[in-house]
Amino acid sequence: MRTEPVPGIQPAVMRWARQTIGLSVQDVAARLKRPVEEVEAWESESGAGAPSYAQLEKLAYQIYKRPLAVFFLPTPPEEISPEREFRTLPNADLQSLAADTHMQIRRAHAFQIALKELFDGRNPSEQLIWQQIRLTRDASIVQQAQAIRRHLGISLEIQTGWKNDDLALKQWRQAIENSGVFIFKAPFKQKDISGFCLLDQAFPLIYINNSTSKTRQTFSLMHELAHLLLSINGLSKFDNRYIEQLPQAEKQIEQFCNAVAAEVLIPLSDFEHQTRTFPADIERVGEEQFSNLANRYGVSREAILRRFLDQGRVSDAFYARQSKLWAGQQKPGSGGDWYASQNSYLSDRFAKEVVSRHYRNQLSVEQAADLLGIKAKNFAGLEQRILNGAAA
Repeated sequence: MRTEPVPGIQPAVMRWARQTIGLSVQDVAARLKRPVEEVEAWESESGAGAPSYAQLEKLAYQIYKRPLAVFFLPTPPEEISPEREFRTLPNADLQSLAADTHMQIRRAHAFQIALKELFDGRNPSEQLIWQQIRLTRDASIVQQAQAIRRHLGISLEIQTGWKNDDLALKQWRQAIENSGVFIFKAPFKQKDISGFCLLDQAFPLIYINNSTSKTRQTFSLMHELAHLLLSINGLSKFDNRYIEQLPQAEKQIEQFCNAVAAEVLIPLSDFEHQTRTFPADIERVGEEQFSNLANRYGVSREAILRRFLDQGRVSDAFYARQSKLWAGQQKPGSGGDWYASQNSYLSDRFAKEVVSRHYRNQLSVEQAADLLGIKAKNFAGLEQRILNGAAA
């Protein structure tokens, strides 16, 4: 019966399912509205208890987001934990990732598996950027950033011709996807995570937090690309203070990736030319001048201020204070069109391949919808958005 304990559930599997989504026993008990001691008993090696079938279904589908069959395995399956997979966050931060962030990482791995199946194990791009460009911390940041620009085919003239932040993000994203890197987005519930990347010989992937401005997303995109070109899985936060908590080697990696992203997006030679008439005391520069520079490069005012900080022209205290002020001024995005939002979350090339295979009768509506992460009833509406072109 559905109310009786389910036989054969291993405590180690129950414990693994909870821990791999970053929940405490207290969290699970609260969501199930059951005593903490009852949940603890399910994970006890003494075999003192087990959930009912109804409880197991809720755990699997609503809380742990795992297939029901996983809970009948004799031992936990092998799975790389964030602590082993990412080196670019302090251990304390990795161990306290929100359940939603664990879900986004898991979903990104699922996208990589789907990409290998959709494209028969071969990346459709002809010029794979990670095979052409290998970043190294021993070489010139300026020259390496120029190499990235050349590979992406985006000159400063092209960049400064973009009319708004949306277009800038879309163009950088499209150029990087054309170079073989698949880019997905999602509105993270853990707001301080800017994004992450996952290495793969054929299908590297960048995953960006959509819950912030387009200019911040653009910088995050370039930062994660630098991780990939260093052959490193990366998981990053918006607040750069986390870098100071890293071991020395990882700290240098994050500082390097920030420097590469800044040089690609805001070339130093042009930046110095544009600011040649600025006062020596940058802290006296008006908001309009910061905004004009940010608009020129399609980046945030904070990225411009960071350039001045790296040159030693503003204090750490001023940078921290002004960045916090500007972050508070960012307006959250409106709900908008649901289909447009879902389209913007998906890699353009991935989404178009799913639709193409559906048209060739290689995927059913249900299979295509599952790959896109939506319900089958919504496939037709999203299909039209995908065919009309990528969104930023």
